[in-house]
Amino acid sequence: MKTTITLLLFLVAVLAQAQTTIKGAVTGAKGKPVAMANVFIDGTYDGAVTAEDGTFSFVTHAAGSQYLVITALGFEDLRIQVVVEQYTHKTFALTENATQLNAVVISAGSFSAGDNTKTTVLSPLDIVTTAGSAGNIIAALQTLPGTQTVGESGRLFVRGGEADETQTFVDGIRVAQPYGASANNIPTRGRFSPFLFKGMTFSTGGYSAEFGEALSSVLLMNTIDEEPQEKTQISLMTVGLGLANTQKWEKSSLSVNTSYLNLQPYQWLVPQDVSWNKPYQSLSGESVYRYKFNSGLFKFYAAFDHADFSINQQDVNFDDPVRTGITNNNFYANTSYKGMFGTQWTIQAGAAYGYSHNDIGIDHNSVNNGEHSSHLKLKLTKGFSRKIKLSFGADYFITDFTEKYTETDNFSFTSGYYNGISAAYTEADFGFSKNFALKTGVRASYSSALGQGYIDPRVALAYRAGKKGQLSLAYGDFHQTPKADYLKYFKDFDFEKTAHYIFNYMYNADGKTFRAELYFKDYKNLVKYNTQTPVYNSIYNNTGTGYAKGVDVLYRDSHLIKNVDYWISYSYIDTQRDYKNYTSQVTPSYVAAHNFSVVTKYWVNSMRSQLGLTYSYNSGRPYNNPNTQYFMAEKTKSYNNLSFSWAYLVSQQKILFFSVSNVLGYDNVFGYNYANNPDAGGSYARQAITQPASRFFFVGFFWTISDDKQSNNLDNL
Repeated sequence: MKTTITLLLFLVAVLAQAQTTIKGAVTGAKGKPVAMANVFIDGTYDGAVTAEDGTFSFVTHAAGSQYLVITALGFEDLRIQVVVEQYTHKTFALTENATQLNAVVISAGSFSAGDNTKTTVLSPLDIVTTAGSAGNIIAALQTLPGTQTVGESGRLFVRGGEADETQTFVDGIRVAQPYGASANNIPTRGRFSPFLFKGMTFSTGGYSAEFGEALSSVLLMNTIDEEPQEKTQISLMTVGLGLANTQKWEKSSLSVNTSYLNLQPYQWLVPQDVSWNKPYQSLSGESVYRYKFNSGLFKFYAAFDHADFSINQQDVNFDDPVRTGITNNNFYANTSYKGMFGTQWTIQAGAAYGYSHNDIGIDHNSVNNGEHSSHLKLKLTKGFSRKIKLSFGADYFITDFTEKYTETDNFSFTSGYYNGISAAYTEADFGFSKNFALKTGVRASYSSALGQGYIDPRVALAYRAGKKGQLSLAYGDFHQTPKADYLKYFKDFDFEKTAHYIFNYMYNADGKTFRAELYFKDYKNLVKYNTQTPVYNSIYNNTGTGYAKGVDVLYRDSHLIKNVDYWISYSYIDTQRDYKNYTSQVTPSYVAAHNFSVVTKYWVNSMRSQLGLTYSYNSGRPYNNPNTQYFMAEKTKSYNNLSFSWAYLVSQQKILFFSVSNVLGYDNVFGYNYANNPDAGGSYARQAITQPASRFFFVGFFWTISDDKQSNNLDNL
């Protein structure tokens, strides 16, 4: 027994001697502490992340001569040889990365909001305080150049592309159903609340090889990495109620946001230009759980939405209104992990699942459809030096869509498709100097539904033009599988294709931002069909073509007038397409040649208020009048909208918010529907596509409860 105890004590002593505590601190410029730096023994799992004061401490079993590696965003990696047994407490000074300090960055086709990037032109606060947006991220983005205001849709149309040509990603993982339920010619909203997002990147073209299946653009939304404190937020609104809560622990946090919307009380008070049987109602929620590992961050994001409404819509082809009712159930969840390992290695991995189901009643007929979608993602990045970084990864997308149409005479038709898309990509970033940067990559993809694949090259470069300006160029090929409206009926398609050519100039200094961008897009293999709308017995092909070219300009200034921040955007686009059932190449009905927006925000100290004004103008959009001999030859009158918002700080954590869209009551017309057959006189009757209401009023009271008694909901209004 004594021998056993002696042996155990000896083993404990040996193990104790084999463990060494590595302590120290990490600083940056001027001795300031660097938080969230990764410190580890190379080739082992022994390491830690620095605290707010830059200190770190961890235990290692390694012995002898080893390499201690320190990595931090914005700094050069530090690699120091140490003898573990002889190590003593040290302070390590990092050198700021030259590529982060006044270095040129590639900005062609990209707008960033938040995340403190150099190309930032909007903040998350801007996204939600833009008058007329009513907290809708998509509506705020429509004040940027390159977008189209398509009032009867509410979706994001970019540089001549339709809404389905833009893909949405949350933490790098695709969202297959980013919009809420809607009826024909009734605008929808984005499903996401700004409450849980720290920033976003909106690419109007020429985007990275990391992303695909989008002909025009991508919207990248990033959830908040870490909440600073626990808090509760209560919202009382004219359209419903909202409740949000954040709980925080040592290494993890959970944020939950729920809302209930019911437009019936509002529509009792405000007259509508459409007839509602059951006004829009929805119950929705979002949540983000975060867990911090020593060298990475895990997130779980989930969102659900249940919506229900019924409407009577006038149709020029029928004497009686068409009754349309929709019940939509939507669920989306994703997991993501991003971390560092080894020397200058970064890993990003994630998976997502989405489900959307619609029960649609059209008079006595019904349509029931459901979509299951998934996305698996893996990305690895290796930094070889401050000048060279290589990324490579793979994606796998699954879409399983089914739809059943049933008429009262028991006729029914079932359609659908299954599509598995596998993709791989690689991309290299070269920072040759502070004045010149290059990004080049390639993406390859294969679709099981189409039975074919493609390879897309991408390249972009930037060059410094003066102390505060830079020039960027971008080129890329982009492919996309035809959308569900076509693929559910016909499978023998090719990929739709476009090529992007972009030239960009950006100036950013002293509170001023100026961007000007020229672009050209060449479309091929667009889907065409020979019927009025795509149906099961249409004849389909991929012979459609088109182009889009134009100029986008943005100017922002926050210093010219005290407490006033404003931006002005202008876009000119020349685009034509021969696709769908078009008889020739013409400008599509959703495109306005001239688009202009002015957004202003004014903080009035004496009133404890933020006032906002947004004015938007679009020139007339083309439409086809069958009473004339020329196809798509007429245009609507121009679109005008002046919106106003007022946020009043009742107390530090209580806000009263008021907004009204289309203050002057412009009677905007988005196009016309014509009768299928002429009347006795040989003329086709028409019906204007207009706004659901002349104005939209919103009043809300927002109360934040937090430990610091300082936080409020102004960032989310």
